Amino acid sequence: MSTLFVLASASPQRRLLLQGLGLDFIVCASEKAESVCMEADPAERAKILARLKADDVSTQYPDAWVLGGDTLVVSSRGELLEKPLNADDARRMLRLHSGSVSAVHSTLCLRSPAGEFYEGLSTSKVYFRELSDEDIAWWIGTELWRDRSGAFQIDGQGQLLISHMEGDWSGVVGLPVFLFGELCRRAGLVLLPK
Repeated sequence: MSTLFVLASASPQRRLLLQGLGLDFIVCASEKAESVCMEADPAERAKILARLKADDVSTQYPDAWVLGGDTLVVSSRGELLEKPLNADDARRMLRLHSGSVSAVHSTLCLRSPAGEFYEGLSTSKVYFRELSDEDIAWWIGTELWRDRSGAFQIDGQGQLLISHMEGDWSGVVGLPVFLFGELCRRAGLVLLPK
């Protein structure tokens, strides 16, 4: 990609997924507070937050393509599970996941230098195995729940909490690669080498 491309996220997982595509990009995390979004519906909330982040970073890089993203987790009871406040909050979330299916809404917003938005949503289902108190204590001890929506991850050791999933693995990680490719095609961005 010959034009300037900016990832509006500090997420190391999103950075790794983009690097895996061989893209040249810079990282500039959005400073937009997620609390400004009052939308209750999780999928809509994720869409709005992705757009807010892309728009925020585009003020610093007005001539760049800016990619914003957001990932939200919803328990089988319909409870929105954002990033846990502390270890007790993470334990509560893990008990909600245990033996059930949680939905993961991962959104992307690609903002062009002309101010056009290309947006999409990828929703996946994550099936958790029954988690014992020992399983939960182990996961809390790894510290890998920190800064993770729903207090889990599907990459690395977090896979041990899960029995299987339906949907896009990369979307659960935080950047749905198939959706990203589709947004780039819609925007006229050529990612593949000529």
